[in-house]
Amino acid sequence: MEFTSERLLFRSYTQDDFDFLYGMLSDPDMVCYIGNGETRDFKGAEVFLDWIYSHYEMNPEYGLKVVVRKEDNVPVGHAGIVPQKVKGKDELEVGYWIAKKYWGNGYASEAAKALIHRGENQLGVDRFISLIQQGNNASRKVAAKNGMSVEAEIIVKGRNVYVYSNG
Repeated sequence: MEFTSERLLFRSYTQDDFDFLYGMLSDPDMVCYIGNGETRDFKGAEVFLDWIYSHYEMNPEYGLKVVVRKEDNVPVGHAGIVPQKVKGKDELEVGYWIAKKYWGNGYASEAAKALIHRGENQLGVDRFISLIQQGNNASRKVAAKNGMSVEAEIIVKGRNVYVYSNG
């Protein structure tokens, strides 16, 4: 399952993408606002990739997709619609990670916008959230730019997390 935005191609992960994923998961700057903020070793990256695959089995539209720059076919991050449970309620999160060397190019905003648009227009979903840890000001700006605002503040894995929503 592939789809595109102006500059980006979204495609499912394969084993060939493992080194790219491992590079993001093992970089302290990349994971400081993800989960418990700790890097993952090789085995931890394998477990994470299995978690991504489990979403594809649930629904091929869900889960993190590799985000590839169309002009040169270079992976720049990943993004997707990820099922989450927040305060006991099933939600769909618009999640995005852009690899550090590609920060500041607007890829996260473009990816989030494309996911929301696809969710609303192809999947019939009218509500999305983004879970953003305190201090992650870049992701907060992306959420706001895409029409989301803070709905709540919760604790996830011992960290303060803002729940952004589009309504």
